[in-house]
Amino acid sequence: MIQVSLEVIPDWQGPPQNLLHIRAVGANSTLHYVWSSTGPLATLLVATDTPHSTLAVNWSRLLSPEPDGGLTVLPRDSIRFSSAIVFTRLFEFDDTNTSEASVKPPGKPYPPYSLAEFSWDNITDSLDPATLSATFRGHPIRDPTGAFANGSLAFRVQAFPGSGRPAQAPRLLHSADSCQLEVSLVGAAPRGNRSLFGLELVTLGRGPDCPSVREQSSIDDEYTPAVFQLDQLLWGSPPSGFMQWRPVAFSQRQRGRDSALPCQASPLHPTSEYPLPQSPIVRAFFGSQTNFCAFNLTFGTPTGPGYWDERYLSWSMLLGVGAPPMDSLSPLILGIMAVALGAPGLMLLAGGLFLLLGHKQCSEYQPIN
Repeated sequence: MIQVSLEVIPDWQGPPQNLLHIRAVGANSTLHYVWSSTGPLATLLVATDTPHSTLAVNWSRLLSPEPDGGLTVLPRDSIRFSSAIVFTRLFEFDDTNTSEASVKPPGKPYPPYSLAEFSWDNITDSLDPATLSATFRGHPIRDPTGAFANGSLAFRVQAFPGSGRPAQAPRLLHSADSCQLEVSLVGAAPRGNRSLFGLELVTLGRGPDCPSVREQSSIDDEYTPAVFQLDQLLWGSPPSGFMQWRPVAFSQRQRGRDSALPCQASPLHPTSEYPLPQSPIVRAFFGSQTNFCAFNLTFGTPTGPGYWDERYLSWSMLLGVGAPPMDSLSPLILGIMAVALGAPGLMLLAGGLFLLLGHKQCSEYQPIN
C-alpha cells in the first residue's frame, strides 16, 4: 500500500515561493517529486530506499545567488535515484507560408518566451488535496504586445492514490507512485495567423551521454483514438526513471479525435553550446552540474486543426521511477481478436459436423426394393 501526500512548502520569512512537494511512501521506499516555479518551472525526482526520508529546505540559501545545498533529501545515503526536468522556453512559429509538415523548424520563429521570466500565481490557491493536484499558472512579466493579456500558460500537476487512467485523453496509464503533468496554453494571442507552439525541456545527462528516447508501437488505440505510439525518455538501462507521453496534443477542451495535433520531438542534444536559465531547485540539489541535455516538442502542423481554432492547446506526460507502465491490450481489442481468431475454428467445426452428419445420412440410406 502506497500513501501519497501533497503539500506546499512555505517560506515563513518571505512571500510565497510556489514549492510543491509530492511524497509517495511505500513499505521500504519513498518517492519525492519537488516542483517549483522559482526560476523556470522545474521538477526533481528523488527515490530513496527508506519510508522515512524527508525533504529539507534552507530558504535563505535556496533563494541566494549560490543555492547549492539549499534543498536536499535526508538521509542522503538513502537516495537511490535522482534526476530533474526543467521547462525553459515556450516557442512560437509562424507557419502561414509553410506547406510541408516535415519542414524543420516549422516556419519562421518568433522570439521565444523564457519561462524564467514568467510571473506565477500563488499555487496554494489551486491546491486540491482531494484530487492530489495543483496548478502553476503564469504569464510573461514583460509582455509589450499584450499577447497574454487574456491568456496564460498552466502546468497542472497531479499525483494518484492508485493505478488507473484519467477520464480525458490521452489517458496515460499511471500507478500510485507516478506523477502526471498537463500543460495548457489558453487564451494567449498568437503573433501569426496560424502559429504553431512548442516547448523546450532540459534534463540531466548521465555521465557524458544524454538519456535515451524510445518509441513504443501498439495495435491498440482505444484510449487515444488514432494514436498508436508511446514515447519514453529513460534514465539509465534498465531504466531508473522515466518520462512518458503520447505524441499528441489537443486544440479543444473536449480532446476528441477531430482536435488531435501531432507532437514532434527533436533528438536530445547536450546544451553546452548555449547558456540555460538556472533553476534554483536543480542547482540546490545537484550543485553546479553542467551536463544537461535538451529537446523540443512542437505541436501541430500547417494543415488541420490548430491552436488558432479556439486559442487552446493541451499536452500531457507522466513521470516516474523504475520501468514505465506498459499498456496491455484493451478488452475491446482482446474481444475483437478472440472473435477473429475464433471464427476460423468455428467454421472448421461446423464444416466437420456437416460432413459427419452428411456421411451418416448417406450410410443409413436403404434401397426401396
